[in-house]
Amino acid sequence: MIQRQIYQDIQDDLFQGKSILIFGARQVGKTTLVKQLIQPYEQDTLMFNGDEPDTRELFTDITSTQLKRLIGNKRILVLDEAQRIQNIGLTLKLITDQISDVQVIATGSSSFDLANKTSEPLTGRKYEYTLFPFSFAEMTQHTHWLEEKRLLSERLIYGYYPEIVSSGSTRKAERSLMLLSDSYLYKDILALEGVNKPQLLNKLVRALALQLGSEVSYNELARLTGSNNHTIEKYIDVLEKAFIIFRLPSYSNNVRTELKKSKKIYFYDNGIRNAVIGNFTPVASRTDIGALWENFLVSERRKYLAYQQDLSTQSFFWRTKQQQEIDYLEATHQGLTAWEFKWSPNARVKFPETFLKAYPESKTELVTPESFETFVGV
Repeated sequence: MIQRQIYQDIQDDLFQGKSILIFGARQVGKTTLVKQLIQPYEQDTLMFNGDEPDTRELFTDITSTQLKRLIGNKRILVLDEAQRIQNIGLTLKLITDQISDVQVIATGSSSFDLANKTSEPLTGRKYEYTLFPFSFAEMTQHTHWLEEKRLLSERLIYGYYPEIVSSGSTRKAERSLMLLSDSYLYKDILALEGVNKPQLLNKLVRALALQLGSEVSYNELARLTGSNNHTIEKYIDVLEKAFIIFRLPSYSNNVRTELKKSKKIYFYDNGIRNAVIGNFTPVASRTDIGALWENFLVSERRKYLAYQQDLSTQSFFWRTKQQQEIDYLEATHQGLTAWEFKWSPNARVKFPETFLKAYPESKTELVTPESFETFVGV
């Protein structure tokens, strides 16, 4: 079984008087991870699934007395897909405050605030983690970094969802990805009040997939989808909170011509992106290989920073009105580091003079398939 990077951190947090919340998109392995965590306490664990109607009914507006009777002598209570339970934040607060010797583990395929199941009552009472599709670093621990590097071209097309990694054939992988991307990932989103246009959602996700690696405009997306800016912004927000996409803002500080409010949008998984546009053509024949490589690197870096629990590093891209651009930037207390991504192993890159003059203390690096391991945390 592939060891998840956050496994040990969560294990160390057990029985510390806090609820443990594990977020992540559907099918990334949250339930499998929880089963690994509770294995030593299997006889002392109660486990419920929020997708089940009777579970939702049981835990909605439940009292502390009812909770104590339900839990009995068990030491761990697991609520899978807890975002489906009404007022889940208050329920978890009751358990943490009133039954403090019981460890609560709740998973969610969308953040609780997205589903209006506010997590505010849990302030100071929770440890939060996000689980992503497998990372390059996790796979190298399972096999070997050289073996995983040999599979890089395949990962750029099919991604790292657990079911895909273990599928055994490209046909099965493509079928599974199409099923995932078609509706399952959007299950929680479409259940939300005010998100009632599945056709618009599908058009938007496809438009984002086709603009991968490019600066996005809400005006243009609204025109392409036949919608308006407000709706587009709302739908992008919920897609992000459901862990399907994420935004990367532009960096601006010293240069008058820097773009200040621009953004790029990436997918957490290359396979999902390719399924959305129905393109599983091998790397050698792709016209969008640069965008696939960029999405892979930025998403892997995001996983790495999240698993390191690095809350101080800020991520950006950089561009000016004259179209000078740098793929990826990080700002830390130590300063700026800028990276350019090139798929060609023999590529050379010259960083814009405008950037170098404005930020003379910054570091610059080139990332290629021959030299990407450190960037993704290996």
